[in-house]
Amino acid sequence: MTTTTTPARTGGSQDTGDSGGGSAGGAWPRRRWVRWATAALLLATGVLYVVDLSASGYANSFYAAAVQAGSQSWKAWFFGSLDAQNFITVDKPPASLWVAGLAARAFGFSSWTLLVPQALEGVGAVWLLTAAVRRWHGPVAGLVAGAALALTPAAALIFRFDNPDALLVLLMTGGAYGTVRATEKASWRWLALAGVAIGFAFLTKMLQGFLVLPGLALVYLWAAPTGLAKRLLHLLGAAAAVVVSAGWWVLAVTFWPGEKPYIGGSTDGTVMDLVLGYNGLGRILGGSGGGGGGGMSGGEPGSSFGGAATWQRLFSSEMGNEISWLLPAALLALVLGLVARGRAPRTDRGRASLLLWGGWLLVSGLTFAYMEGTVHPYYTVALAPAVAALAAGGGQLLWARRERLLARVGLALVLASAGVWALVLLQRNGTWVWAGAVLMVLSAALAVAFVVTPARLRRLAVVLVLSATVVGLGGTASYAVATAATPHTGSIPTVGPAGASAGSGMGSGMGMGMGMGVGMGGGMGGGFGGMRPGTDGATGTTGTTGQPGGGQPPSDAQGMPDGQAADARTGSGMGGGEGTAANAELVALLRSAGTTWSAAVSGSQTAASYELASGTAVMAMGGWSNDPTPTLAQFQQYVAEGEVHYLVAGGGGAGGRGGDSTVSQVQAWVEENFTATTVGGTTVYDLTQPVAGSTSGTAGTSAS
Repeated sequence: MTTTTTPARTGGSQDTGDSGGGSAGGAWPRRRWVRWATAALLLATGVLYVVDLSASGYANSFYAAAVQAGSQSWKAWFFGSLDAQNFITVDKPPASLWVAGLAARAFGFSSWTLLVPQALEGVGAVWLLTAAVRRWHGPVAGLVAGAALALTPAAALIFRFDNPDALLVLLMTGGAYGTVRATEKASWRWLALAGVAIGFAFLTKMLQGFLVLPGLALVYLWAAPTGLAKRLLHLLGAAAAVVVSAGWWVLAVTFWPGEKPYIGGSTDGTVMDLVLGYNGLGRILGGSGGGGGGGMSGGEPGSSFGGAATWQRLFSSEMGNEISWLLPAALLALVLGLVARGRAPRTDRGRASLLLWGGWLLVSGLTFAYMEGTVHPYYTVALAPAVAALAAGGGQLLWARRERLLARVGLALVLASAGVWALVLLQRNGTWVWAGAVLMVLSAALAVAFVVTPARLRRLAVVLVLSATVVGLGGTASYAVATAATPHTGSIPTVGPAGASAGSGMGSGMGMGMGMGVGMGGGMGGGFGGMRPGTDGATGTTGTTGQPGGGQPPSDAQGMPDGQAADARTGSGMGGGEGTAANAELVALLRSAGTTWSAAVSGSQTAASYELASGTAVMAMGGWSNDPTPTLAQFQQYVAEGEVHYLVAGGGGAGGRGGDSTVSQVQAWVEENFTATTVGGTTVYDLTQPVAGSTSGTAGTSAS
């Protein structure tokens, strides 16, 4: 670590290559090695996130179907609809779907165009974090922070997956970078750009994007080099930027002049209900907004819904596997760094950095730890930039005061904690326990050696600290690489090598299985082709994420990636429990339908599977979480007008389908008025052929 120390006012070493400072003789060589090192880091990150990316196929079929729909219809692209005919949207705002949808339109819909955008978003997040940390802590700390983010297992998982969290992390990191630039010179323009980034984070995953706002606002209010009145005025301007960039889409959907899809996850089809209910207070307080906002956070620590609400959740099995590798080091660096900068001026950049990233980590981390609603372990990827920045930046602040024994001891604790915690995590999972022991011993030995090294042996101290940093990253790096090397499908991906244990019987992302079908009232899908009559919906087999069957198309579907085709052939993936030939018959039937919606099914996961397999629009009755759509009258109107051809029996959703649900009412009406046939082992009703004496022929009149 060869950075120089500047006066306390700046709080650490500065990047002369970025800011233009430093001597004329040393600026160019330094700029050159920093640029080459940054380029190498970004290239390595890209390789980690892109190699063998298509092995995951369509990954999360729920979002994949929405991207496919957006590639077929601009209206579906704008709304984030699950189907090209705009019956219902996904239960999130559409910003992440816009990116992948544009890629699909430009290059055709495939596994690559679906997943590469997330990989590039990961590279972008690493670049922005490296640049942000470098400005206030120097190039070495910036590179360490970028590497730590890239090698976080949750990042290696999500940046190779099609969930919206990838874009969310990029935008939040962009907001933090803009705040860093704004705080340096009290720039309202940079602060407004940060607000725009956070506004679009809202359009990616709603209120989760706002969790970083307290940290960003605090650092500017405290440390910007201008008067209090101007700081407050600039913050008001940034708040306006957040509202405008987040609210324009909400207003557009609210006042849309024509027909629009039902907003998935809401109770009344409005965006604001989704914001305040299912994706808002329902997540925090456990409310039921949309039928699925809460009541799912309990269970053993490490479960797919987060485990018990306690601070230990972040360190427990699956959440611990995904985010906690450097979390003890980051927390230690935060506390010790604040102590080290205790008497620095208000505008001190070292303390400002700790306030920014510490505010991000504490607000978001405590929210994830104590939220009572639905929370999945992969949400913690949103903590990864803050953890990486604190560990690297806080460590640099202690290094800058290394002439003091307490600072050396503090830095040694930060360095050693990574190796010690790696042993705990690897031993807990029964994976590479010997490697964990080696990492712990090396970390402790290097840390102690650094503390006792005489001040005159400066080069040796540098070697020891850099070596300890590399060793400390060993645990998270090994798990990240193993995660990237493992295909992931389903709605709840998890990290680690194939066969790793998640601790509570929950399947890891590599084929352990969760057995959620019965407990979730039919599960998230219920098998491609729906349930067999008389079953409970758990007909699908478990796959590489332990998700119940029903998420992926059959192996002979046109355009289906090889990896998912293999899963469907072997019955080990998200494909249903039916045979390939049976699924092929059903897909052929849907392709020949010729109506607005080829079929109606229960649940978004089942509908997504049919859409990906057939390329047709499928009506997802009840959406993802038992949404109250369509009503019986609405469905009767669709049938009377010839807009839906078939109803496929079975299916299910995350909230279950009770006897009084709209979906159950529709299914009961169809069973009474149309004849059941079997197509490839699946029960199907032809809605154009009512039984003799039924009232379906006048359904349109009665429904109106």
